[in-house]
Amino acid sequence: MKYIGLNSQIRRNNFKSLLLLILFPIVILLLVWLFVFLVQPLNEYRIERTNQIFLTSLPWVIAGVGLWFVIAWFSHKGMIERATGSVPLSRKENKRIYNLVENLCIASGMPMPGVNIINDDSLNAFASGINTSTFTVSLSRGIIDKLDDAELEAVIAHELTHIRNRDVRLLIISIIFVGIFAFLTEAMVRSVRFSGGSNKKDGRVVIVALLLAAIGYFLSSIFRFAISRQREYMADAGSAVMTKNPLALASALEKISVDSQIEAVKRNDVAQLFIDNPGDKRVRPVTFSIGTLFMTHPPIEKRIALLRQF
Repeated sequence: MKYIGLNSQIRRNNFKSLLLLILFPIVILLLVWLFVFLVQPLNEYRIERTNQIFLTSLPWVIAGVGLWFVIAWFSHKGMIERATGSVPLSRKENKRIYNLVENLCIASGMPMPGVNIINDDSLNAFASGINTSTFTVSLSRGIIDKLDDAELEAVIAHELTHIRNRDVRLLIISIIFVGIFAFLTEAMVRSVRFSGGSNKKDGRVVIVALLLAAIGYFLSSIFRFAISRQREYMADAGSAVMTKNPLALASALEKISVDSQIEAVKRNDVAQLFIDNPGDKRVRPVTFSIGTLFMTHPPIEKRIALLRQF
């Protein structure tokens, strides 16, 4: 994939972030309107009554989504650290890592991010954060110990490219909004499971809410997966440009693909932040190409092939 340049990619991702901020609330509002419409009695005033109830509930829906977004936005750093088991790595603990990160940052003219370590022998890494004070590159102990300097430098450059291209901010936005639909779907499933004593009308309302929440979760996940796949190609290209050694990243990806499962990571929305998501291997059979729609990363063999042609 042709590298289009850092500034162009930053503008493109900022535009995508704006689209996400607009698109996700639109999907939420459309599904709320559809929910109100479906639970109204069948008569000539159905649409009029739906619009009236929708407009009345609109401020509450917007306030609820806004509150969720604000809480998730400011608490995401702690959530990701807890979900991955990553902890700060000091310079005294590993000067090699700090030298690699610092040299790349100096060469590319970007601020030094924080450096975290995941105490797991598997090979993986990810970048996170929403601004200069929270940007962090996290590396597993396995990837530190099992890659040589050139390969590790290429992986770090990949993660630094995510930071420079504003990919991490874009993904945080998508994860937050998908989380809204995931929460609503789970809440509706629990309501169906434990509403044995509810009357028929209440049961129908819960079923409609469950179906619409599931549709919202499905659509928002597809949007998120598409954005996530695209960012990996661009970060691979950015690493090749930053290090001038695309074969080093290709070699690193080959080693990572053999054992990238971080035991602490159980959530797919967090797993998508990593340079390789082992969950993708369970989603897409090799011969079933449509399965790539549900993958957070492009097939790693395709990424390696593109790097070797860079």
